[in-house]
Amino acid sequence: MRALHPKQTELLEILKSNISDPLTMEELADRLNVSGKSVVFHHIKQLEKKGFLKRNPANPRDYIILKDPERNVIYLKMYGMAKCGPEGTILDGEPTRIVPVDPSMIYFPACKGFMVEAKGDSMENLIAPHDWLIVEQNHQPKNKDVVVCVNNGEVMVKRFTQDGENVILQSENPRYNPIVADKTAFRVEGIVRSIIKRNVSC
Repeated sequence: MRALHPKQTELLEILKSNISDPLTMEELADRLNVSGKSVVFHHIKQLEKKGFLKRNPANPRDYIILKDPERNVIYLKMYGMAKCGPEGTILDGEPTRIVPVDPSMIYFPACKGFMVEAKGDSMENLIAPHDWLIVEQNHQPKNKDVVVCVNNGEVMVKRFTQDGENVILQSENPRYNPIVADKTAFRVEGIVRSIIKRNVSC
């Protein structure tokens, strides 16, 4: 692991403590007590280069912390499964929380990771309501992959099957019939890679 400049260590702590409400470059410069935004930008670029941080190039205030030197965790954003518009994606919405996750649970680049909280019983026996799903942003699932997807604006977790030109979305619960995805209004958000079981009734 490449050593961090003291200001980079301080900056990482500030970013961690404000991850749910990111600060502007001006606010970061003020917190770090440095001369201006260019100094902050330099240290952010160094954190990226050293593998501690991944920023969204379209939104500098949107970032994922990939390494936490003190706790050895990564931080994934959790999104709700609210209905999306025709061109919407759940990743356009505000995350509902930030979850620290053991890196050993991530078998793909952490910058592609996000989480959702399952709802409903359609995936019963595999996924229960309120389970936390670790998802890899990936729009090309294989047959039988469990995916987070949007069909006609509805966000759902289903087992993906390509049948000729049709995509079939299958539930694990036999009480639910398979769904033929709408070719004009269907999108895979990602592939479920890990399930964190949660018994919220206890």
